[in-house]
Amino acid sequence: MNASELIDNRIAELNDWRGERLAHLRKLILDAAPGIVEEWKWDTPVWSQNGNVVAAGAFQDHVKLNFFQGALLEDHHLFNAGLDAKATRAIDIYEGDKIDEAALKDLIRAAVELNNSKPKTAKKTTKPSSAKKSISMKKSKTAKRA
Repeated sequence: MNASELIDNRIAELNDWRGERLAHLRKLILDAAPGIVEEWKWDTPVWSQNGNVVAAGAFQDHVKLNFFQGALLEDHHLFNAGLDAKATRAIDIYEGDKIDEAALKDLIRAAVELNNSKPKTAKKTTKPSSAKKSISMKKSKTAKRA
């Protein structure tokens, strides 16, 4: 099952206001950042683009949007949880809460832009292990003798 199907399943499992809210938040996220990728990590929906952007979790009495680099984003008055965390910031949404959709979309775009502005790190090349090295050295010594 792919990530989008897993998210669909989570929404269906909730079958109350939290599922409806999660579905609505998902639509806002996808509308705000068309290139964003849906993933399933830590048993929860995550949206990423050049790194994790935002995760959504459903709790007993609220739905949480967790912005992975939220501390580096301008606070658009939406963050109301995790304000003391070093990197993340969150929005806790309770039943009946109104969402400033335009501000949320701006926040999502800013989070994506932040990820896109980070320099891409080159993948490290792995050195051959000492066991492989000694085997190749033995082969080259044997080849020289022949």
